[in-house]
Amino acid sequence: MAKEPVKKTAKKPVVKKAVAKKPVVKKAVAKKRIIPARKGARKSVSGYGSGSVDVVMSVDQVAREAASMSSSAPKLSKLEKLTKNDHYLEINDLKAGYGKMEILHNFNLRVGRGQSLCLIGPNGAGKSTVLHSIFGFTNIFSGSIIVEGKDVTALTPSQKLSEAGIAYILQDKSVFPQMTVEENLLMGGFLKNRPAEAKAAAEMVFDKYSRLADRRDKPAGVLSGGERRLLEISRALVMQPQVLLVDEPSIGLEPRFIDMVFEILDDLQKKDGKTIIMVEQNAKKGLAFADIGYVLVSGETAIADSGNILLENPDVGRLFLGG
Repeated sequence: MAKEPVKKTAKKPVVKKAVAKKPVVKKAVAKKRIIPARKGARKSVSGYGSGSVDVVMSVDQVAREAASMSSSAPKLSKLEKLTKNDHYLEINDLKAGYGKMEILHNFNLRVGRGQSLCLIGPNGAGKSTVLHSIFGFTNIFSGSIIVEGKDVTALTPSQKLSEAGIAYILQDKSVFPQMTVEENLLMGGFLKNRPAEAKAAAEMVFDKYSRLADRRDKPAGVLSGGERRLLEISRALVMQPQVLLVDEPSIGLEPRFIDMVFEILDDLQKKDGKTIIMVEQNAKKGLAFADIGYVLVSGETAIADSGNILLENPDVGRLFLGG
């Protein structure tokens, strides 16, 4: 049987549609208008402080200019004179840091009983490292830390607190928000072997600060920023220390709470005779409060004088006080 021939189907021609190209529209770029500075106009320059400025000095520039001060670093006799030759806490030729890195280089410090000392300087100068070294948070490569004639260099932080009367107040957010104010205070006395003694110390704090007494059964998390800072300071007081190491007391606080915290510290120094060593980014506030001020640069003391004199120092003002 003969096969029928297969009919070939003609393919339909493919018609390509022409796609119209969109015209490229170039956006006009507005030229920046450069306004020449008025002849004789001054640019205000700020360093470490606050305030409205036209030009802000960079951190590196502050550090470089601060380093130039180090050529006339104060002698030990100057540091002792600032304590009226009656120092309570001393640091001698201290080399300290973290791991194998040395941050403080032959650092010396003198502060008298009941005096306050404020450390200022550019970032990375070693200010907090001084506090950490006193309390036992760093590696000590050489040198010594003496409190009331006793070498405390090798003591652990808990021994510094219980045996040498040194308390460290952290920068911020060290309260336990879910615990009550009273429970937070009692945490400050955990090293006391007699709970009744810690309880009595906490009651003394409540007698002193009604703001905390009114909230003793409330969770610490409901406190305002200033009240939390007060609680952090008061928790350290439960151990009844003689030396307070205060790291950035004003950090994160509104101006009204900053004033309150400094009033509390002033009361602890003037009425209770506490010795206070602080690091404070608000250099103007810290120096106005402190009896003694040190300007640290690269792990060494570049300038040391009374707080009031440093406030009037033009170089300190230009670099750290905002003009």
